[in-house]
Amino acid sequence: MKIFSVTDITRAVKDVLETEFPFIWVRGQVTNLARPASGHIYFTLTDGDAGLSVVWFKGNQRAGGTDGEESINPLTGEIESGGPLELEDGMEILCAGHMNVYPPRGVYQLVAELVQEQGVGDLKLAFEAMKRKLAEKGYFDEDRKMEIPRSAKRVAVVTAPTGAAVRDFLKIAETRGTGAEIRIYPTLVQGDLAPGQIAQALDAVYDDGWAEVVVLIRGGGSLEDLWAFNTEQVADALFRATVPVVCGVGHEVDVSIADYVADKRVATPTHAAQELWLRRETLMQTVDELDSSLVRSFDNFLNVRESGLETLQKGLSWLSPAQRIERLLTSFAEEAERLDRASVKFVNAKSDAVAALAHRLAFVFGEERVERMEYDLSALQSRFSRAADIFLKDKLAEYENAATSLRMLDPESPLERGYSLVTVEKSGTFLRSPDEVADGDAIRVRVKSGEVRARVTSE
Repeated sequence: MKIFSVTDITRAVKDVLETEFPFIWVRGQVTNLARPASGHIYFTLTDGDAGLSVVWFKGNQRAGGTDGEESINPLTGEIESGGPLELEDGMEILCAGHMNVYPPRGVYQLVAELVQEQGVGDLKLAFEAMKRKLAEKGYFDEDRKMEIPRSAKRVAVVTAPTGAAVRDFLKIAETRGTGAEIRIYPTLVQGDLAPGQIAQALDAVYDDGWAEVVVLIRGGGSLEDLWAFNTEQVADALFRATVPVVCGVGHEVDVSIADYVADKRVATPTHAAQELWLRRETLMQTVDELDSSLVRSFDNFLNVRESGLETLQKGLSWLSPAQRIERLLTSFAEEAERLDRASVKFVNAKSDAVAALAHRLAFVFGEERVERMEYDLSALQSRFSRAADIFLKDKLAEYENAATSLRMLDPESPLERGYSLVTVEKSGTFLRSPDEVADGDAIRVRVKSGEVRARVTSE
């Protein structure tokens, strides 16, 4: 378990708070106002539910001091007249600055860099009237607005060329994206001539047809300072835009008519650059993540393919003739072994059965009876052999007698003794009587050595 010191905790809170709130605007009422001899101003800014300690260092209070004298606004770079705002308890103000932690007391506070009085006057009423008029004409409709390109390569910036706004924009642009070409279209951003010059600069961007996106920017100021961006002349120029327009006028609390008409409204000029380009660290991180994802995907692809290849190799080896023969040989060997075991078991079983039967025979019949039966069998065999000889001799004699009788019945045997056989040709029968033939019948006379054809005559 890590144990922190008070200094460690305070330093960590300071780092987080100052990193998260590098520059903010806060609206509230002044209370607990104090002006020590150092010239610094301390007060609490409250909205009724919470309070925020504010310190306005002497160095951040605008120079001048008397009406009519001019000073440079440190935030906007614009020339302004008059001295620092005279604060009073109960005054409604806007404070711009950064958050800070005061370590000795362990409290956080707002370090004010600009303090403005907040109120509603004629310009505010004119602003609302212009807003209603242009809204009715469709200038603020979302469906007419164009999409802002990311990582634009050609950017036109319409602003005062010497103001802090363009310097802040260019400073942020140098640290973001992958490089872009930026063209400055100079114009006044404050005063009576500013609306016409802003409109002309915007039209020049449209006519050039070079830019992918237009950035209209100006630093913060009072409602009167920003009034050029609330005019109908500038609104008309933005409405007829042929390329997307990003408007970053004033600070987060400042909202102009130009913000409503433009395709994209951002809080400050620096935010305009942040809207157009990603931080290079983010791009590098994205590239690293894509690279890691690509490596993981490729490794996964190889693993899947390797697994598939192993599966195919196993399947191919299982289906190969050599593997099949090997499996058959293995199966044959196993079956042969089983057959050997079965045959040995069968022979042993039969041998045991024969031995058991022999034992039973010997037990039932005895040795003398077996010998007597063998003697009787031998005698029977002798008698059978003598009877068989007599039977065969008798049968041979009968056969000879039958053969002799058969030979005597043979019609051709008399031919050997000089007799002949006469066949009537038309009937094919033997001639036994002269009445069986007529004059002119053909006959065949068969003798020992052949056959003679003849015809019957009455002479």
